[in-house]
Amino acid sequence: MDTYYRPADLAKFAEMGEGNKELWDKFMTYYSAVFAEGTLTEREKALIALAVAHAVQCPYCIDAYTQACLEKGSHIEEMTEAVHVACAVRGGASLVHGVQMRNIAQKLSM
Repeated sequence: MDTYYRPADLAKFAEMGEGNKELWDKFMTYYSAVFAEGTLTEREKALIALAVAHAVQCPYCIDAYTQACLEKGSHIEEMTEAVHVACAVRGGASLVHGVQMRNIAQKLSM
């Protein structure tokens, strides 16, 4: 089935550098620095990235960071818990915006 998101397209990511090599190189330098071992381990960073990938609903990122998590020693239970954290934050963010709805509804009901 043809979709907008094709798993094979993830391998084409570097082609984005063809339109502007200078900006691509800057992005890759930054990206590499962010994911390098630091105060957080590479494994911890991959778990964070996996959770964010689910929050922003990027199938390419979900594929890439699932693989990264497994390569860095995470297990499915940790990865699933990270996804639940993303779900809770995203759900909470939706609910808290309900306060805005309630404020507007109250104002308009006066």
